[in-house]
Amino acid sequence: MKKWVKSIICLIISIVMGGVMKKYLFLLLILSMSIFESCGGGGGGSSGSDAASEGSSLPVVRLELLASGFASPVHVTHAGDGSNRLFVVEQSGIIKIIKGTSILTNPFLDIKARVLSGGERGLLSVAFPSGFVNKNYFYVNYTRKPDGASIVARYYVDPADSDMALPASEEILLTVNQPFSNHNGGQLAFGPDNFLYIGFGDGGSGGDPQGEGQRTDTLLGKLLRIDVESGINPYDIPGSNPFVGQAGFRPEIWALGLRNPWRFSFDRQNGDLYIADVGQSNWEEINVQSNASTGGENYGWNIMEGTDCFNAVTCDKSGLTLPVTEYNHTQGCSVTGGFVYRGVKFTGMQGLYFYGDFCEGKIWGLRLVNGVWQNNLLIDTTLNISSYGENEAGDLFVVNINGSIFEILDTSFSN
Repeated sequence: MKKWVKSIICLIISIVMGGVMKKYLFLLLILSMSIFESCGGGGGGSSGSDAASEGSSLPVVRLELLASGFASPVHVTHAGDGSNRLFVVEQSGIIKIIKGTSILTNPFLDIKARVLSGGERGLLSVAFPSGFVNKNYFYVNYTRKPDGASIVARYYVDPADSDMALPASEEILLTVNQPFSNHNGGQLAFGPDNFLYIGFGDGGSGGDPQGEGQRTDTLLGKLLRIDVESGINPYDIPGSNPFVGQAGFRPEIWALGLRNPWRFSFDRQNGDLYIADVGQSNWEEINVQSNASTGGENYGWNIMEGTDCFNAVTCDKSGLTLPVTEYNHTQGCSVTGGFVYRGVKFTGMQGLYFYGDFCEGKIWGLRLVNGVWQNNLLIDTTLNISSYGENEAGDLFVVNINGSIFEILDTSFSN
């Protein structure tokens, strides 16, 4: 199906539904499209066309196929254990391992029996703690069958086989009920402080009908920060969290005012936090939090959508942290956050934050230059970008929900 046809269909759906269960509908649309065409690109394992002009200071980006044959991959990461393995999360409830250039036959983890998958639900991410090589356990975020609650759980690795986890070893640490089927968020990531950060959407439907984004007595619409490595069951609250001891606030809250933070990441060099927050009907946004932050940022939803007032002629922006960049729905429909490049292969990509759009396949680069955020389109692909990932060396990868993973390469500024 031609890309412009997809864009028209997406626009019609967005107008008719007013954003209600938008992402669920888009996922169904894309999955049906995959029957008729491959979105993984062609031409010798690369995908997309270069958008950076010759002679510019921007990298000339291309994508090189790393692996394919996955079923709805939504996350990829490494364990930081020196093994150089990549762990690929499939939405249905399976985690697979890429070792070298091969996908291992047996899954690392299979919890399909307990995962409610489809739309924005499923097994959504995995995170490995510092010192995983000795600890032998890890964490996942998934949607539970049959009630649709979000679960954060710890699993252990088989002591006899480091490529196999033990499904029966589950320890549930956090359960968050979801009022609707969309906006689950689902990202887990350890920060440079070794605390676990968890992103949850506003609970779904459209327009945040229950006001979860601005409420302080709920974990929905928030970025959480908890200590799962303290030995306290099920977890401890860091004393430096911004709302500890404040009446009416859940102490787990690190930041609020998020609609659906579909992928956030930390810059491995300076600890800055980048949050891609999926918009309603008009704007997709990227928020950036300095490593020097003490938390407590309010990113504005549902007072704001991007830098615009949401469903209001006027609104009070005081106390709100607005995005550093945004794009409207003439350019895409659902932002997917990535990473700041800190690898050693490509000097031209240094310090560049990569992010993209699920529907249109565009990949942008964002960088702070002399105090000004510069945002540029790097490449326009045919992918449906569900996630990004990095390996231990800092190489970057982009995930196509239709089953393939590509490495991001710079053909112009290599070492």
